[in-house]
Amino acid sequence: MQPTHRIALAVIASTAASTFATAAAAQPIVGLITKTETNPFFVKMKEGAQRTASAKGAKLLTAAGKSDGDNAGQVTAIENMVLAGAKAILIAPNDSKAIVPAIKKARAQGVLVIALDSPADPQDATDALFATDNYKAGLLIGQYAKAAFNGKQASIATLDLFPGHPVGIARHNGFLAGFGAPGISAKTVQLAKPANVVCMADSYGDQGKGQTAMENCLQKNPGINLVYTINEPAAAGAYKALKALGREKDVMIVSVDGGCTGVRDVKAGIIAATAQQYPLKMAELAVAAGVDYANTGKKISGYVDTGVTLISDKKMAAQDSKDSAFGLTSCWGK
Repeated sequence: MQPTHRIALAVIASTAASTFATAAAAQPIVGLITKTETNPFFVKMKEGAQRTASAKGAKLLTAAGKSDGDNAGQVTAIENMVLAGAKAILIAPNDSKAIVPAIKKARAQGVLVIALDSPADPQDATDALFATDNYKAGLLIGQYAKAAFNGKQASIATLDLFPGHPVGIARHNGFLAGFGAPGISAKTVQLAKPANVVCMADSYGDQGKGQTAMENCLQKNPGINLVYTINEPAAAGAYKALKALGREKDVMIVSVDGGCTGVRDVKAGIIAATAQQYPLKMAELAVAAGVDYANTGKKISGYVDTGVTLISDKKMAAQDSKDSAFGLTSCWGK
């Protein structure tokens, strides 16, 4: 081979390597931080994020807390993703206040931060929020229960999340407003307790804790005939407590989430109605916004409603709903 040919090939190889390096460097990097790795809600969220990132030629970094409430783990994940070059970070905040300083540092370095599912506190600590309208989710099941009771007196138990969480407050208050309690709005910041709410207990969204909470409520108020639960695992626990007393047929349970197990519980008559939310859609829309920012600098802001649908197999007049067959085509988990 002539020396000139060797030089030409070397230039070509060098140019190709340089082009590849430039393309790799230009690949958008987006981070996703969930509360846990195992919750089916966040598993589906991760699936949606990965699918959209792949379709848009972006690299997705993922991390999660070791458990609900692992704020330190989420803070570390934010810091690591910034160091790794993420231009956008999507986060489902564990503690909406504790992680705010880390979010502020990331934004100060030019990173777009989008909250998923739950807002930060304050909400404008992040650039945007992609989430279910949790007040509306509660409102839908409250309106359903009111129509089903049709003027019959209700003795209500609420199995809530835990003190102070904005999602728990929004769902609880939406339910009561939908059932007809006065003086409640989406801006109400405390858990409302009208006279027909005879028991309020924290379930932490857990089946076992939900069962214990329901048992305690029934001991104090055996006449309970309507149960609101923060999510479907808590609803399953409430049902188990009711069934142990032979009360499962005469107490209505309504809930929020729309996971596959919960929708099957609607089909089985364990839950009368649930409000289905869409974690896959949250992640898909947010990743698309993050990649757009990385590529163009265009920054999304404010609240993006990712939708909610009432699921029930007993339709109430004048209220839009879908049946469990529809719910099973749109659910998450197993």
